[in-house]
This record gives sequence, C-alpha cells and structure tokens, in this order.
Amino acid sequence: MKMNPKLPLPFLRIFEAAGRTASFALAAEELGLSPSAVSHSIRKLEDTINLRLFDRSTREVKLTRQGAILLEHVQRGLEEMRRGLALITLDEPSPLRLHTAPSFATQWLLPRLSDFVRANPNIDLQISASTDYARFEEDNFDLDIVYGEPKASAYEKIPLAVERLMPLCSPELAARIQYPEDLYAQTLIQCDVQLLQWKGWFEANHLTPPHHYGLHFDRSLMAIAAAVDGLGVVLESTLLGERELKQGTLVTPLIGSTQEIRYIGHYLVYPKRLHYHAAFEIFKRWLLDQMGIDEKGGAIDD
Repeated sequence: MKMNPKLPLPFLRIFEAAGRTASFALAAEELGLSPSAVSHSIRKLEDTINLRLFDRSTREVKLTRQGAILLEHVQRGLEEMRRGLALITLDEPSPLRLHTAPSFATQWLLPRLSDFVRANPNIDLQISASTDYARFEEDNFDLDIVYGEPKASAYEKIPLAVERLMPLCSPELAARIQYPEDLYAQTLIQCDVQLLQWKGWFEANHLTPPHHYGLHFDRSLMAIAAAVDGLGVVLESTLLGERELKQGTLVTPLIGSTQEIRYIGHYLVYPKRLHYHAAFEIFKRWLLDQMGIDEKGGAIDD
C-alpha cells in the first residue's frame, strides 16, 4: 500500500477528537464544526490512506483496529507538539519532571535532595512516585528511576549502583543474633516486591528457608521502618537502608559471616530525544555522581 505522505493536520485533529470521544457529534461540538463536516473530513482521511478507520452504524461509530493504532500515535504526536510549544513560549522554564520508585524516593533520593536544590536553586523539580513505569508521552516525564530491569524498549537505560542485600535490624535485636541460625528464632520481615527474598538468601547461605515469615510489606520503606522499630529482621538493600545504617538505627548483625547478595536493583530510564529539558543533563549528572557511576553504569574510579 502506498500512502500519501501529505496528511493535512486538520484531518488528524478531527480524527483524534472523533476517536477519543467515539462520536462524530461530540467531536463536532468540541471543534466548533458540524457533524457532517467531521464525517466528511474523516472520510477524506480514510480515502487518502486507503484504510477504514471507523466502523459506522446508525447508533454509533467505533474505531477499527487500524484506527485505534493510528489514534494512539496521533495523540502522541499532538502532545509532543503541545510540549514543544510550551517549551518555547512559556515566560518561565517548565519544571524538570522526575518519576521514581516510591522506596527509592523516600529512602535514598529525599535525604540527598537538599544538596541538589542548594546547588541548583533555579531548577524547578517535580517528583512523582509510583510502582508503575513512567508514561513519558502521556505524562511528560523527563526521567524515570525504576526498580528492577525494565523490559526492552526504545528508551535509554542506565543501570545504577550495585546494591548489597543483607539482614538488617535494630541494635537491640542484633545482640541476639550471632550466627545465621539465630534468625530462625526471630521475626523475619519480608518485602513482597523485593527482587530477591529471604528464601533466596537462606539458600545462598546453605540454610533451609523457614516456612513462616512474621511480617509482609509491599514497600521497602515500610519494611525498613518496621525493622527500625524493632519488629524483626528485614532482608534489604544497604542502598535503601543507608540513612538508617549511618544513623545507627539499623545494623548488619551477620556482616562478614554470611554470603551477601549483590545485584543491580534500580535503573535510570529516559526517552531518546533530540532536545532534552534544559535541566536534564544537570540532574542526570548529579544522580550518577551521587551513585559513583558513569554514563554506562560502570563505577567511577576514585
């Protein structure tokens, strides 16, 4: 099929409105046109590309499979145009928008953020946290810090620090733990979204995993807080527990006597663009410097 490359932008705008509302009448009302004008424009678009984009009946119009695919891409294109116009017409610079995994934000990023803010007072930084991956096109995020290796995509990704996974607990509880077997008598705190859990740690240390765990959480930040409060022993990354370890509210009772697990838990992800936000490289460089790694995820030599 040979497609005419000269697609009139008004046709695509009308198509987007009709596809989004699933109604020629609603699209016409939104755009200040008549329903017949909307129908005529979409018919001309279908003729131009030689594809049917809507199934029509007396009661409704419904996107075809090809129409649904086109709608997704047209919406992305329109959003990119709106984004570009905003970047060049706003009197004030737009904020740098960061999406991050919740526990990483609370445990690692926020304790360090004051240094970045002091060094870059003119950067407006907006941070959102959720376990979902950032939707760069829909929500206009500039960067995403994700937990776990992301699926293959067109986005750039940089592996962040190698994390060390080991048992952590309060100093009072640590006094009762001298040998790995002592863990059987303790409440073990499990983070259910942790890539590597207690079962893997016991097996790595040639021990039989217990059948019961006293506490389960779906966020590392809650599991760490429970361990600080003396509720049990948590298997957690020293990267996420770094602040508590420095403060002494958590300790590593079995360090040096057991096999610690090392893995890459977090990745920096961002879309490939010709032009990035003005503050993009500043934040990215700061983050990698804080992690002690280079652009490829390798450790920076001291």
